[in-house]
Amino acid sequence: MTGLRGTGSFDWTLENVFLPERRSMPHTNTPLDNRWRRWPGVTYSLPVNCWIGPHYSAVITGIARAGIDALIELAGKKTPRGRTGLLRESPQVQDAIGRADAMLNAGRAYRSAMITELWTTVAAGNKTTTEQRARCSLAAIYARDNARQAMDLMYQHGGSTSFKSESRLAQCWRDLHVVAQTVTLSPEWYPHGGRVYLGMVPG
Repeated sequence: MTGLRGTGSFDWTLENVFLPERRSMPHTNTPLDNRWRRWPGVTYSLPVNCWIGPHYSAVITGIARAGIDALIELAGKKTPRGRTGLLRESPQVQDAIGRADAMLNAGRAYRSAMITELWTTVAAGNKTTTEQRARCSLAAIYARDNARQAMDLMYQHGGSTSFKSESRLAQCWRDLHVVAQTVTLSPEWYPHGGRVYLGMVPG
């Protein structure tokens, strides 16, 4: 694939290896919650919404942070063609880095707050509500959207360096966009949350 090269990701296959059922996890048509409850502790009592979405979302926000750091490093040593000053002296670059940091942190804060709310509810021995679970899913997608916008800003302001395959900005941009395409972070989850708030079945 075009992305995930920066992380060294690859595919692998095992053949003729026994896998106990207790070490397996179904991915379709079976509630993951039922499988997780066999282990003790708050972690395994959390609703699936704390895992499906937020786990990929955390990867994306981490990559976006690396992208911001990559542009900061580049801006301190690159003099764009036709200019005399370093890239960091550009007001547009300064603005982009400030905006990207704010966007990224807003998404991360929302996601952390929702996961913390669900954790606190479960740790107190209570059941989570549909609204809480919907907000957790929405927070994951919102963090993904913010990270994507932040990374796009960094890529844009990296200039011609951004499209070189060996560039850290290029690696971060490609990797982030691959993870952002996963179904668990699809924009289709926004209307699911909207239906919950409107008193409808989420679907």
